[in-house]
Amino acid sequence: MKNRRAHITILIANLPAERDRRVIRECLTLEEAGYEVTVIAPRGDKSLKVLPGSRSTRLRPYPVFVYGSGVLSFAAEFVWSFLCIAVRLLGEVFAGRAQAVQVCNPPDVYWPLALMMRAMGRPWVFDHHDLCPEVYATRSGGQPNRWVYRALELMEWLTLRTASAVLATNESFRDNAVRRGVPEDKVTVVRNGPALDEVAPPGDDDGGEGRHGEHHLVYLGVLGPQDNVEGTVLAAEQLIRIRGRAGWRLSIAGDGESLPALRKLVADRGLGDMVDFTGWLDGPAVDALLRSATVAIQPDLPTTMNNLSTMAKTVEYVARGLPVVAADLVETRRTAGEAAVYVPNGTPSEYANAIDELLRDRERRAKMREVGLARFTGQLAWDHQARAYVRVWHQLLARRRPADPAVPRPRAGGPGSSKIAEPAGRE
Repeated sequence: MKNRRAHITILIANLPAERDRRVIRECLTLEEAGYEVTVIAPRGDKSLKVLPGSRSTRLRPYPVFVYGSGVLSFAAEFVWSFLCIAVRLLGEVFAGRAQAVQVCNPPDVYWPLALMMRAMGRPWVFDHHDLCPEVYATRSGGQPNRWVYRALELMEWLTLRTASAVLATNESFRDNAVRRGVPEDKVTVVRNGPALDEVAPPGDDDGGEGRHGEHHLVYLGVLGPQDNVEGTVLAAEQLIRIRGRAGWRLSIAGDGESLPALRKLVADRGLGDMVDFTGWLDGPAVDALLRSATVAIQPDLPTTMNNLSTMAKTVEYVARGLPVVAADLVETRRTAGEAAVYVPNGTPSEYANAIDELLRDRERRAKMREVGLARFTGQLAWDHQARAYVRVWHQLLARRRPADPAVPRPRAGGPGSSKIAEPAGRE
């Protein structure tokens, strides 16, 4: 038993493992650091037994029959997920694996399992992807049921307080955990974003006009109610009024529950010749799409949730030196800095005017590109985050720590070989 590598089990409830790029990067990093990994997650590709791009990360999927869209259906989905995850986790424990566990939210309902594992002397790490109370408030149109909201706050508090360690995706999440009573030394900021090897070296033509000299606008990410992708479509409509239909186009890349409504909006507004939907893209296709773009759009509105969240799509944009137009949000500024243009309220006309100004100013776009690439290579790339991530596990599993504590960079082609998704559109 002493010669066996420590085994870490990762729990996900809202995405199949092969679609969660953050978890893919975490698994590859753990493998490189000498750990064994199993992921328990909703079933995606039924043929997969091992995580794509990994050496040996085991997949233990479970079926999902109910998908939440309202309070009751979300509750049913989460109860089912809890039961499936609990059964599979117990199976891992009885099989002699799961020396430690990482749980990724949403939802924040797994704290009873945290109590069980910690009672057994096994570390439990909470990887905080989303602020669930704030997500609910946003999806409720800013008028949430106060009892549901308070229940979500309680679940978040219990989830944070029962963890051995908390991984916060930005400084705002870290501050939230500390306010909830988690000691500062138990909270580590591990941002989300591509590894250096996932992004092809920049070319001389990146950041300019695309095919036939036309400008290419892009939105990449989840298409959900809280993501305000309809604002991108309406901004395109406003842009037509400013500069006509010639010389530019908009691509919306991703999938989600709002896709049918977005397609209808494009048709109803007569924008079918200007807006295309690429669907769900794999890593190389995402890289190619962003390299063909002139300007990227982050349409998230200035809500409490968005102000505190780092949008995963923003890091993807910055990684390619792509100028961003976004609402003025605290964590967006911390991510993009001067690689973005900020609008005060996130209205379609504000976006359209800001985009038009950027399209007219090639020199400014070139400067923003340089800033973005520097921020990515020097700070935001997963290579920098991986060191902090593995350090948490080395500290928690000191007695079972791998002999070589080095943290090599995740292998090229790992995350990029899987299907892309931006968990809830945020880190």
